[in-house]
Amino acid sequence: MAWHCWLAPGLWVAGGGLLLLVVLLLLSPRSRWARRTLRGLFMARTKRLLFRIGYSLYTRTWLGYLFYRQQLRRARNRYPKGHSRTQPRLFNGVKVLPIPVLSDNYSYLIIDTQARLAVAVDPSDPQAVQASIEKEGVSLVAILCTHKHWDHSGGNRDLSRRHQDCRVYGNPQDGIPHLTHPLCHQDVVSIGRLQIQALATPGHTQGHLVYLLDGEPYKGPSCLFSGDLLFLSGCGRTFEGTAETMLSSLDTVLGLGDDTLLWPGHEYAEENLGFAGVVEPENLARERKMQWVQRQRMERRSTCPSTLGEERSYNPFLRTHCLGLQEALGPGPGPTGDQDYSRAQLLEKLRRLKDLHKSK
Repeated sequence: MAWHCWLAPGLWVAGGGLLLLVVLLLLSPRSRWARRTLRGLFMARTKRLLFRIGYSLYTRTWLGYLFYRQQLRRARNRYPKGHSRTQPRLFNGVKVLPIPVLSDNYSYLIIDTQARLAVAVDPSDPQAVQASIEKEGVSLVAILCTHKHWDHSGGNRDLSRRHQDCRVYGNPQDGIPHLTHPLCHQDVVSIGRLQIQALATPGHTQGHLVYLLDGEPYKGPSCLFSGDLLFLSGCGRTFEGTAETMLSSLDTVLGLGDDTLLWPGHEYAEENLGFAGVVEPENLARERKMQWVQRQRMERRSTCPSTLGEERSYNPFLRTHCLGLQEALGPGPGPTGDQDYSRAQLLEKLRRLKDLHKSK
């Protein structure tokens, strides 16, 4: 233990010397570059720290619920009929009804029209979801929650209390409010003609799930309810994982059929396609989709669903395997710029560029 006696003072001396060097650099009239660099590093670290504190408060304390309730009140006042005009899809005995909630979220009702049974996906505004249940004349028997964030799980309590036979499904790793029936990867929920498979897609949160409605029983397209994993021309932020984790989750979705309908958790289409145009300006599929989306949004119409086949053609976060995208993002990560990006590095760089694009 004797080495501790001289090591501790040595560390203090080294730390003090480093601090003195930083101060001299900041005070020197010729060190404007040093001040800018140090200020940038400090601000970046401070932003990350403040974000982690805010995120922990939002997800782990009652302050997150209070923030959600404030969001709910504001959205109801601003959009008394919802932020977008939605159009249900009716298949052979199955109906998918998007419900616009909060400022840009979507909840969904999946309805077995013969049995008059309904499943709610991410019912963040219980009032709006209940109004749709009553209008459709169905019984709510299950809630499928993609993840714990209040803008996706905030209505679990009120709806499960109002509908006493209603079961709340989700991943137990995620701390979902009022969860009654835990799900694991590839578990299947069967309700009437509805066969819905849970797929584990961590990254946005540790226990994020997406739900795949099998189209075979009703001879129609399968439907993916993607929460905050995948949006039209975008993907969710990686709050509780790494780029590798998120990439693996996106690859899970990429393994599904091209005709699978994508029902995302948010209305981000116009913003996301704008960014995709910066990354791949000559992508004609993106340009055609953007024109359609702009027409839809001019009339406040919803842009969902798209198909996974469409998404593969213009969503940059699903195109990390494309050489053209790597070339568009510039030199690789090596010291000379000649090293190829890994797909995870591409995904991370796309996210950083997306954040910069949004802040402009």
